Amino acid sequence: MGAYTEEIRKLSLRILELISEGLGLEKGYLGGISQVQFMTAGNYPACPDPTLTLGLLNHLDHSLVTILFQGNVEGLQVLKDGKWIGVEAIPNAFVVNIGTQLEIISNGILKSARHRVVTNPYEARTTIANFINPFPDCIIEPSNHLVNEYNPPRFQPQTFKDFVAATKAFGKYTDATQKGASSSIN
Repeated sequence: MGAYTEEIRKLSLRILELISEGLGLEKGYLGGISQVQFMTAGNYPACPDPTLTLGLLNHLDHSLVTILFQGNVEGLQVLKDGKWIGVEAIPNAFVVNIGTQLEIISNGILKSARHRVVTNPYEARTTIANFINPFPDCIIEPSNHLVNEYNPPRFQPQTFKDFVAATKAFGKYTDATQKGASSSIN
């Protein structure tokens, strides 16, 4: 798992560098603030009647980017024009989600996609998600390079940890997570 995490980190930095370049930001801009990485694994057992349960409720990722390995079983869906659309599970491929932090930094040029997971009636599904986040005290705001008199800032500056607390990004566990994060980082 250590080697996998290290390689995902390299991949995420490369992706962030390409996004920075595409937005016209200075080299290393996004990589410099992406200091926290955490990984989760999800197991979604087969459910003969998927209408009875949802694998994961609809949400936005509050990361800069999320790199998801979804295996060979479909279940990820994104909301587009009010309809849920399935994301094909391509073998040996990753899904890269733009997180809300990147939406803020890009001043809304890039959008975080609302998504969910549904269960499969025939096969279990296992996923590994890597969330690339700013460090807790990092101030997240639209990049000065992307703001001008014709395109004013659409988001107010705030620290990542304040954003997490205000949006209850971890649901009912947000406050406990914030306390744990503060004590282990400070």
